[in-house]
Order: sequence, then C-alpha cells, then structure tokens
Amino acid sequence: MELFKGDRLKQFLGEIMSVKRDYYEILGLKRGSSAAEIKNAFRSLARKYHPDKNQGNSESEIKFKEVQEAYAILSDPNEKRKYDTYGHNRPGGSPFGSSGFEGVNISIEDLFGGGFESVFGSIFGSAGNRRAKRQRGSDLLVRHSISFEEVMYGCDASIKFDVLKTCKSCNGIGSPTQDGVRECPACDGRGRIQKIERVGPFTQQVVSDCSSCKGEGRIVMVPCSYCKGEGRANESKNVQFSVPPGIESGTRLRKSGSGESPKTENGDSGHLYIEIDIKEHEWFERDGADLLMAVPLSYTDLVLGTTIEIPHLDGELLKIKVPSGSNPGQTISLKGRGFPSQRSRNGRGSVMVLLKLDIPTKISRELKKKLLNLKEDLSYSDDELNNKIRDEAQSRRRG
Repeated sequence: MELFKGDRLKQFLGEIMSVKRDYYEILGLKRGSSAAEIKNAFRSLARKYHPDKNQGNSESEIKFKEVQEAYAILSDPNEKRKYDTYGHNRPGGSPFGSSGFEGVNISIEDLFGGGFESVFGSIFGSAGNRRAKRQRGSDLLVRHSISFEEVMYGCDASIKFDVLKTCKSCNGIGSPTQDGVRECPACDGRGRIQKIERVGPFTQQVVSDCSSCKGEGRIVMVPCSYCKGEGRANESKNVQFSVPPGIESGTRLRKSGSGESPKTENGDSGHLYIEIDIKEHEWFERDGADLLMAVPLSYTDLVLGTTIEIPHLDGELLKIKVPSGSNPGQTISLKGRGFPSQRSRNGRGSVMVLLKLDIPTKISRELKKKLLNLKEDLSYSDDELNNKIRDEAQSRRRG
C-alpha cells in the first residue's frame, strides 16, 4: 500500500478536490461577479437543466444539481466570502452537513414566476423567511334586518357585535412585558417547520406549521391576565354602514378590516360581512324590482269599475284604477312604482296588481232576497251558457 507524504500528499489531495468543478465556472461567470449577475446566470441555467424540461436525462439532472449548489453558495454573502478565499476546501467543511448538498425543490413556476429567491431563502434561512408568516384575522358574518320601506330609498344603519380585537392590556403581545415572550426554539421563530424529503432522484420540500407554537413563531412564558396569553380579547364594537336602494334579501355587504384581529403582530384584520334580511310587508311580495299584490273586489266593482287608493312605500298614494268589465285573474301594471332597479341606475320596477273576486261567506237575509230578485236578470239561458263556454275555450287556446 502506497503512503503519500509531503508534496505527493498535497498533489493527491489536489486531484481529489479538482474533481469538484469551480462554482463560478458552473454558472459561466468570472470571480467578482455581482449578486445580480449570479442570480441571472442561475435562473438561466436552472431553466435549461430543470428536470421537468429534461425528463429521463441523467446528465441534465447532474448539471441541474451543480447549478443549485453553486448558487446556494455564491448567493449567500458569508459562504461566498469563504469560497472566494479558500475554494472548496474552506474551514468548517461543507455548509450542507455530513450528507452533503441534497438539492432544492424548484419548479418551473418558480423559475418563470420569479419565486426562486423565496425557495432558496426558505431552505437556507434568509432573514426575511425567519419572520413568522403573515396571517389575517378571521372574517365575521352578522345578519341585519331592514323593512320593506327601507329598501325603496336605502338607509344608514349600525350594528353592534362582539369581536376578537388586539388586547388593550398587553397590546397584543400576550404578556405584560416583552420579557414574558420568547422565540420558539423548535422553529427558530419562523412559525414553520421545513423538511427536505428525497423522492427518487429528486427532492421535495415539505413545510408545515410548527406544533410547538401553533405557527406563531413565539411562546408566551408569562401570560397576560386579561387575554390569558392569546394577545386578543373580546371587545364590543359598533359599525356603521349604508344599505343601497333596491337591495335584495341575502345580499352581503363587506366592511374591510372590521373582522377579527390577527393572531400575529404583522397580520391584517379580517373582514366583516353583513347579510341583509328584508322583513315581510303587509301586502307586497317581491320579484326583483317589481312589487306584486292582490286586491279582492266585489262583483259590482269588477262590473262597474272602481278606483282604489292605498298607502305606498315611496310615500305617495298608490292609485289603482279598475276598468269596468274587469275579470278576476286580470292584472293591472303600474310602471315606475316598484323598487329601484339594480340593472338601471335611475329606473324602477312596476307594481303588478292581481284582481280577485271576493265572495262573502256570510250574507244577511235582506241581501239574500235582493240577490234572488237579481238572479233571473244575471243568469244565462242554456244557449247563452253554451256560447259562453265556447268563447272561454277559444280565448284560452288563443292565449
């Protein structure tokens, strides 16, 4: 067995180290290249050798891994400084641990969508990624009832409810002082745990919320007595809002930022959704912007005609003119007296009036005698009745 000493040992070690290509050479750059040049070179080569574009090509796979490793070192100022001074034989050995560089999970979307920086930052612990992920507070849904009259012109309203807001006692810290809160040691304050799993020749990045701190990146050691360390507490809140004219039941109005406060300090409040419920009216039903109603009339009103005046939602009397000779089931349309239309800025729907024959269930003896005297004049002969039946059938078929 040959032993290497002195210059022969140095030569042998140099031959071993020469197997590993120079990182600048891999990226096609010269020493002293700027961070922007390193980034652009990596992006171009990573696109070229990405496994998704070169499936089954083992050579591209090797080159892709080389490009990843070169960028991982040269994009980190500290590691780049060591590499520029000592090359591959830098103090402390490989920055990737005893197992060496395992690769980074990079997708085509990362490369073309500009997301590759965040991918590498998450793997190598960039300062930006050490912050807990930005969260938004939960949205809230409350229901508010309005009258039929308020739909006509809209209205201003307010609603009072309880919501989780930033604790006023501890300002959302969860502890009386900053000393009562510490960075989560399990995730180093990131709020997420990251693992690299190998799937065949490729690697996969798995990210999940830290179970120790529930994704918040911090642990409250001395809880606030008011919010019990949650950083949020229930607070009564009054919100004012406007209901637009012609609104339909079930419509949800949104008040941005009026929902729950976030669990983390760097998050945004959720939204408040107000679902509108419209109370029933005494006689109106609704079909979009149209108002529907039925008017019971006596036989003489239908035969002789009449005019009816009733209060209306717009503040003016609703006049319904029933022509003489009207039949039960006919409708009268009063245009422009319905609700404001959602489709037209200035338009309004119609009021549709259904005429109904009102037959009294109880009549006096005197009225009964009068009706018996009129029966002969109002009744049809057999021939007249047959003709009426035929006319009704033809009219129904034409309709």
